Amino acid sequence: MNDTGDPYEKTFAALPPAPGRAFARTWWGQAWLRALEESALDGDQVRHGRRVARSGAVGAVSVRPGGLTAVVRDRDGTAHRTDVLVQEFSPAEWDRLLGLAAAESGYIAALLDREVPPELAQDAAAAGVELLPGIGDFDPRCDCGEWDHCPHTAALCHQVARLLDQDPFVLLLLRGRGERELLDGLEARSAANARARTPDGGVPSDPGVPAEQAYAAARDGLPSLPPPPDLPRTAGQPPALDTEDEPAGLDVDAVEFLARAAAAEALRMLAEALAPGHADRPAPAPLTRAEDAVRLTREADDVRVRSRLAAATGRSRADMERAVLAWGFGAAPGLAALEDDWTPDRAALARARAALAAAPTDGEAGAEAPVLRRVRARWTQTGAGRQIRLGREGRWWPYRREEGRWIPAGPSAPDPASALEAAGPTD
Repeated sequence: MNDTGDPYEKTFAALPPAPGRAFARTWWGQAWLRALEESALDGDQVRHGRRVARSGAVGAVSVRPGGLTAVVRDRDGTAHRTDVLVQEFSPAEWDRLLGLAAAESGYIAALLDREVPPELAQDAAAAGVELLPGIGDFDPRCDCGEWDHCPHTAALCHQVARLLDQDPFVLLLLRGRGERELLDGLEARSAANARARTPDGGVPSDPGVPAEQAYAAARDGLPSLPPPPDLPRTAGQPPALDTEDEPAGLDVDAVEFLARAAAAEALRMLAEALAPGHADRPAPAPLTRAEDAVRLTREADDVRVRSRLAAATGRSRADMERAVLAWGFGAAPGLAALEDDWTPDRAALARARAALAAAPTDGEAGAEAPVLRRVRARWTQTGAGRQIRLGREGRWWPYRREEGRWIPAGPSAPDPASALEAAGPTD
């Protein structure tokens, strides 16, 4: 590190290439990279930037309150002035952070040992001070012309993760305070805390009030809970796993696909949880492995992934495509209508017959009702290429015969007539 004489700016010499090396080993360095991956709109730029940083193309890094600067070179030697801006803390935020750190002697000792206690970051976040950056906290600037993260800004962020591993005070300098000023502030806070104690080293004699009494006094004046945050428009990007030295036996493409699918499913579940009336609806049954394989196949664009999921569940490619179609029409109940060839009990069969008898005739007034032949829970219209299936949940599912196979034709209906109409015109 080169000290410029300015306590608010430090310059770190260029680091050597790091082939196959993890860019962050500490939890705070990993959190820094996670913020980069979640902030970037294009994951390919982040992966490209990782390769650039790995090659040693990032020059000396200048760190100052609110920003990073370095020269990053392309493979052809073209140099780019690259900056990444980070939000500084306000005086009030610094006051809260220093108060929290000075209140625990273990926090000060950890900082002096160049470590960031995770409890300090958690306490600070609870007090409204986000010590580590999150989504949208990076403001990339590069003379290459990109308006979002480019390979050069992504490479700079990866290089800074290595610096953060060595010295977490780099992060605190970015937030607005140099190491000396920060330590002086902690020392002053610690001395003030010590003076607040009684001469014998104990705690002040005021016994306070019982927790129950304090809660009862404040209960009526408690503020209402804030509204839930807005639902994200898209699922976040999972961390990129492509490295020059892939772990043996690990299918990186498959793991990245599962991470993307998990993020999309988490967003769907969050949307359901925030929807009106969610608390009044019963929790859905957990998916079986076979059901979850169909759900994942529906989200997979890669033919290889779809083929592997089909083989893992004992389905042919054609059977899996039909299963995916059924899932799209009705999730797990739709898939059950395709693959669960069950026999209704007497009560369910009586209700089905009553519904069929009450169904209007197909076509113009005066036309005869369609002739349906039942096999277990499936009613097939004779010579028409249409079929309706009764699900265990009591709804009717339309099917149509195509090339000798019964294909799901739409979502379920509450009555057999609607389902039969949804199956399409007769052949």
